Amino acid sequence: MSVPEPAGGDEVKQAKEVEDAEKYSFMATVTKAPKKQIQFADDMQEFTKFPTKTGRRSLSRSISQSSTDSYSSAASYTDSSDDEVSPREKQQTNSKGSSNFCVKNIKQAEFGRREIEIAEQDMSALISLRKRAQGEKPLAGAKIVGCTHITAQTAVLIETLCALGAQCRWSACNIYSTQNEVAAALAEAGVAVFAWKGESEDDFWWCIDRCVNVDGWQANMILDDGGDLTHWVYKKYPNVFKKIRGIVEESVTGVHRLYQLSKAGKLCVPAMNVNDSVTKQKFDNLYCCRESILDGLKRTTDVMFGGKQVVVCGYGEVGKGCCAALKALGAIVYVTEIDPICALQACMDGFRVVKLSEVIRQVDVVITCTGNKNVVTREHLDRMKNSCIVCNMGHSNTEIDVTSLRTPELTWERVRSQVDHVIWPDGKRVVLLAEGRLLNLSCSTVPTFVLSITATTQALALIELYNAPEGRYKQDVYLLPKKMDEYVASLHLPSFDAHLTELTDDQAKYLGLNKNGPFKPNYYRY
Repeated sequence: MSVPEPAGGDEVKQAKEVEDAEKYSFMATVTKAPKKQIQFADDMQEFTKFPTKTGRRSLSRSISQSSTDSYSSAASYTDSSDDEVSPREKQQTNSKGSSNFCVKNIKQAEFGRREIEIAEQDMSALISLRKRAQGEKPLAGAKIVGCTHITAQTAVLIETLCALGAQCRWSACNIYSTQNEVAAALAEAGVAVFAWKGESEDDFWWCIDRCVNVDGWQANMILDDGGDLTHWVYKKYPNVFKKIRGIVEESVTGVHRLYQLSKAGKLCVPAMNVNDSVTKQKFDNLYCCRESILDGLKRTTDVMFGGKQVVVCGYGEVGKGCCAALKALGAIVYVTEIDPICALQACMDGFRVVKLSEVIRQVDVVITCTGNKNVVTREHLDRMKNSCIVCNMGHSNTEIDVTSLRTPELTWERVRSQVDHVIWPDGKRVVLLAEGRLLNLSCSTVPTFVLSITATTQALALIELYNAPEGRYKQDVYLLPKKMDEYVASLHLPSFDAHLTELTDDQAKYLGLNKNGPFKPNYYRY
């Protein structure tokens, strides 16, 4: 038998709800506020501002279209409508009247200068080196041609080299990693920089050539990241190459190329392998990737890693950093390896070592970290599950066989800047990031402090090669001297208020060491 509701029951209930709601400011606001229709007008207006050559058009496209068309990674959501005009076709001058540069928009220089100033705050060691050495000008007379990522952190390095007496000309080693405003700030400061975000392949080589082929200016030092600049000078300008006093290379790919030249007896200048210096490999490769892999993936896909199955190809320092970060967020991580030592390390760190073909159908994310080619083939891509994310953390863009996806039966759909859906005829889609190029610098940023370590190492390597007495370095590839590695590390310790213990004379004698270092033999593995 039901009990009748007392008169005015609804009014009493509503009054009670409002009274309860007023205990919590948010609920009270919701209860009392009149209902409003959500407006999307501003959002739609912003969307229609997105630059295109022919107004709004479908985001679906055939892969035969250029990878740098109006809605590709070349386009920026914040750039002005003149994005469609190639920087090569613009006539730009800085405030001093110089046009010895080619950037997206020189008017962005002030914004870029603030970016550089922010980076300087976390690169105190490099700034310290600049202050210590700028009086001596150890790079006076050095004409450095560089090809690296052009970011705020690299700009601090470039301006340090200039403060130490060098003249610099610079291009980008990656068509997607250039920060346009930073390039503009460098151009405004007088650096001959030729780079912009979203270059085509032709633009890429044109920029490198403009740095090298200059009337009345001939490079005598090379700072490279990936070996493209070194390869270009070696092939196109052999007379310039023979007069280079030293090459500094910081990537696995570039170092591999140098060793190939050396083995063939074609390396006619000394080169410094910075990639395998301790301060590069153990810090930039490991700690930088440990943080930036998550940043790049989150920004591009908004993916949640808890419970996701991820395969990391390669368990070198980059792979170790990626695996540690992903595992910490609850991902199930698999590793592929060719090296039994690295494979054993992965096993001991708690990862299952597999062949890619064994897990390709089930994994949610595939990350390459090898520096090799065709690690992920079309066969692998065909077998991936729907919505699998594919990306590369190695320098080279050869690890994922993107070329095999350039076929008529596949449709490419640009969904975000540097995020493509590659769609199979049955509707399956794979999420490809940065078209297989370096994820972290193409799609996000990297920790400034770690780059300070690498940049300081690069600066010291350039100083060492440029000032070395004749005969110290032959026509070969060298590792950075251990003492210099230790010096770079010591410059960064004050940031942590770290205090080193000093050996006593008796302890130093017992170990057979100089009290001031180096503290480890060259064969020591950190």
